[in-house]
Formats: sequence, structure tokens, C-alpha cells
Amino acid sequence: MKKTLNIVLDTSIFVNPDSRYVFGNSPIEAFNNFLDKVTGKKHISCYMPPTVYEELLNFLEYSPSPEKNILITKKPPSSYQSSIPSIFLYEFIEEMRSRINKGLRIAEKYTRKGLKESVYSREKEEATIQKLRQEYRPALREGILDSKEDFDLVLISKEINAYLATSDNGLIKWAHKLGITCINSEELKEVIS
Repeated sequence: MKKTLNIVLDTSIFVNPDSRYVFGNSPIEAFNNFLDKVTGKKHISCYMPPTVYEELLNFLEYSPSPEKNILITKKPPSSYQSSIPSIFLYEFIEEMRSRINKGLRIAEKYTRKGLKESVYSREKEEATIQKLRQEYRPALREGILDSKEDFDLVLISKEINAYLATSDNGLIKWAHKLGITCINSEELKEVIS
């Protein structure tokens, strides 16, 4: 008898074009093919926090059939009972402070640029805002837990001692700090085969 394998699934496995190709060409195809592969495998238990499952359904714009839907357990983390080492929160707060300061510097740079070029056309203004967003977003969001869904994934993975299947680098970085084993889509396909 095989040991039960717990896997927590992130939406990135099915929607990120760099990872979903392992299961399919579109998010719907990738998700359905994944469900087909785990059907009947009693030694594999798949989990998603309800927040992440809802996020996935928004990407897919459909709900799987009831017999497929039960293949994924929608389990929220025990938020009030989960213990996170204080160093984790300390490092997270320091990281966020650094990123906020970096974002502020980027905003200041574009504000100064705008003041120097005080006669803006609407077109030039939109181009400047687009460039600001292109620099600001990675400075603040890449490599970090940037949503409650990400935090739910980390908490539930730790709580049930599961593999975390994701292609989100920020999620991987912070999950590793808590000793959570992360697997990408190729490794996930290997594990469920």
C-alpha cells in the first residue's frame, strides 16, 4: 500500500503559461487533464484553500463536474491555531518595508520626470504611467507573498505537511523559510503519474 501523498495546489500550476503547458495549452485543459490524472489515485490527496479554489474558478470561468470537483479538498487553514515562527514575520516585515521604500523611490523618479516635463500631452502622460507601473509592480510584488491566497497556501501546506505545487517564486521563497517542500508542474506530473 502506497503512503498518502498530500499536495496543495496553487492556481499558477494551471494558469501560468510557463508551467501549465505540462498539463495543457489552456487553463481549462490543464486543470481537466490534471483531474483526469489524479482520478482513481487513492494515495494522492489534493488540497486548495477555498480562496485559491475560487481564484482558479475565476480564471477557468466554469466549475468542474461534481465527480471531478471532489478530487480537490477545499480546506481553509486553521488561521487561529497555526503557529508561524516570529523570525518569519520579522523577515516579512523587513522585506515589505524595503519594497515600500523601493516603490517610493520609483514614484519619486517619475514625479520628478513629470515636473521637468511640465507640459504633458495626454499620450505622454499615459506612457509615463505605464512605465511607472512596469517598474513599480516588480519592485513591490515579485518575490513576496502578495495576497491572502498566497498566505493561505503557505499555512495549509505547513499545517498538513504537504508538498506545495506552484510556479510563484515569491511563494516558493517564503514557503522554503518554513520548511515546506515546493514542486513545479513538471515535478507534480511526475509525482502523480
